[in-house]
Amino acid sequence: MGHSQAEKAATRERVLRIASRRIREDGVDRPGVAELMNEAGLTHGGFYKHFDSRDDLITQASAFALAEGTAKMERSARRNEQNARAGLIDAYLAKQHRDGPATGCALVTLGASAARGERDVKQAYEKQVRTYLDLIAGLDDDSTDAGPEAMLTLSALVGAVLISRAVADKTFSDEVLETVAEQLVRRTARDVSADV
Repeated sequence: MGHSQAEKAATRERVLRIASRRIREDGVDRPGVAELMNEAGLTHGGFYKHFDSRDDLITQASAFALAEGTAKMERSARRNEQNARAGLIDAYLAKQHRDGPATGCALVTLGASAARGERDVKQAYEKQVRTYLDLIAGLDDDSTDAGPEAMLTLSALVGAVLISRAVADKTFSDEVLETVAEQLVRRTARDVSADV
């Protein structure tokens, strides 16, 4: 790849990274092209060198935001060597995750947008859901219920973060995270002891 092609690719990735952070924080309707390009240190005129339209940027930024979470989920699962699922649960339901939507899981912030979005966004969202389900199911050694348990776990994780961000009472928000984490870890411990 030539120097100018490498620079173009790096610039495009910088814009995608900024846009992915902004749509997780503000939703897909808020950030304007001029605003995003300015934040990337570029002019509005350079936008079309990288993207066909604002919709193209939002679709690609959504996919970028969704895919970025895979590495985070894998790292979270490795934090607890004795119980990878518990490590993932604790990291996902942490207050820092709730309080950092710009860098948090895009499944939470993009769910409603994906439901109303174009087919490309829905496909990127579904791909990430399936990736997470596979990752979570893979944490169970021999469980025949790994798939349904992964679906329940992921749904509870995403739902708990969404609810904890949406309520006004900070104490109640904390309680949602703590209660769901406790119940999921307890369920995990029960599943592990049943397999022994």
